[in-house]
Amino acid sequence: MSTFAVLAAGDNPNPLLPPGYDIFWSAVCFVLVGLLFWKFVLPIFQRVLDERTDKIEGGIARAEKAQQEAKETLEQYQAQLAEARAEAARIRDDARAEGDQIIEEMRTRAQEESARIVAQGQAQLDAQRAQIVAELRADLGRMSIDLASRVIGESLEDEARRRGTVDRFLDELDSVSAPASK
Repeated sequence: MSTFAVLAAGDNPNPLLPPGYDIFWSAVCFVLVGLLFWKFVLPIFQRVLDERTDKIEGGIARAEKAQQEAKETLEQYQAQLAEARAEAARIRDDARAEGDQIIEEMRTRAQEESARIVAQGQAQLDAQRAQIVAELRADLGRMSIDLASRVIGESLEDEARRRGTVDRFLDELDSVSAPASK
């Protein structure tokens, strides 16, 4: 016999089993609550879950996009860094070449200046030598005239004679000393 049959008979009702009308109205209420839940509450839950899914997927997409942008930025930075290094190397090479050129120009100028100073010194030396020789000739001429005047006993006051005698004497001295100095 089934449980419903026992209940219908009314013999000993089972305390664990509710009466049939309670089961019917409970089922009706359950179906109504289920329909209301299905119609109103479940769409809200679904919308909240969809929003969360969109946020999560959007966050992942944004993170991937940000990661891609960071990668592109890093590549640009590395390219700029390589370009800056190449530019620095070019500038360094240009500066070295310019420095070498400046050093060479300064060396050339120094050599030219040195040659000019040496030539100027040689010219001064030659001028001083000529001046000293002229002074010595004049002094030697006066001394020779004084000495000759004493030896001869006459005055050699005549300027033209004196000059001619002195010049002849000095020329003879030059001709005698020239072969000895060579």
